[in-house]
Amino acid sequence: MDVSISRPETTSPTPEDDVARRLLDSSAQLSYDPLTEVDWETPLDKDFHGASPEWSTLYGTAYWNELTDAQRKELTRQEAASVASTGIWFEMILQQMVLRDIYAKDPTADTFQWALTEIADECRHSIMFARGAKKLQAPAYRPHRIAVELGRFFKTVAFGEAAYAAILVAEEVLDVMQRDWMRDERVVPFVRTINNIHVVEESRHMKFARDETRKRLARAGRVRRHIHSVLIAVAAYVITTSMVNRKVYANAGLEEKRAVREAKANEHHKSMMRSSCSGLMEFLASVGLLTKPALIFYKRADLI
Repeated sequence: MDVSISRPETTSPTPEDDVARRLLDSSAQLSYDPLTEVDWETPLDKDFHGASPEWSTLYGTAYWNELTDAQRKELTRQEAASVASTGIWFEMILQQMVLRDIYAKDPTADTFQWALTEIADECRHSIMFARGAKKLQAPAYRPHRIAVELGRFFKTVAFGEAAYAAILVAEEVLDVMQRDWMRDERVVPFVRTINNIHVVEESRHMKFARDETRKRLARAGRVRRHIHSVLIAVAAYVITTSMVNRKVYANAGLEEKRAVREAKANEHHKSMMRSSCSGLMEFLASVGLLTKPALIFYKRADLI
């Protein structure tokens, strides 16, 4: 069955059109409906983790060694729900930036239609994450008010490579950890399904974000490149430091202040974050966005 997307050719396709057409074809052939693909009916089995234990912010600490198996599982479930909630927050920012970017552009263009397809994907993902967090029996974790307001500012002013590189930052960090979670049989099955859906569909989004970043940088001057390199780095810092809300520890029955203190000093988790971002840092360096001022924020976020 041919499910490729086609439209009348009125002009010679550009390289951007070719990329968008391939992404549209891929979306038509391999996309999921979380409402039917994810098992929402089976009650939560608390014998499973919510995420791979090695990705817990406390894994490898003295506090982790003191926890019971049940406490560790509850903590990873709360942490997974917090990551999902942060994902919803940033996907809402992403949707607004993409909509603003394509406003008043040619709706018959493949790039325009791919952008709308990406937004539709993100809407489904946000609903999927919300339902997943609820099934994990977690509250609505929200970023700190300062992060929320910075996000509001960023989505309003970011354009071109700043918008698309920031999208890439958020998706790349999630991608590596979710690839681990979706293959880990210790993780509750419905979360593994959610992660699999997100990894498959976000791979197309990351391809588009990389191509758009390169394209926009091709016409960016030195000053704009340096300003945007810092803006992207600040966004990366805010996103990654907002992923796990400090309230997850109290909600998992732990001593919040001690847990926060040990999590901040956890060299294992810092190493996991750096390894997850190695490919991202290589890309940013290759397009000239890994400037010295930007490095300050990446290092503070333990991404490099």
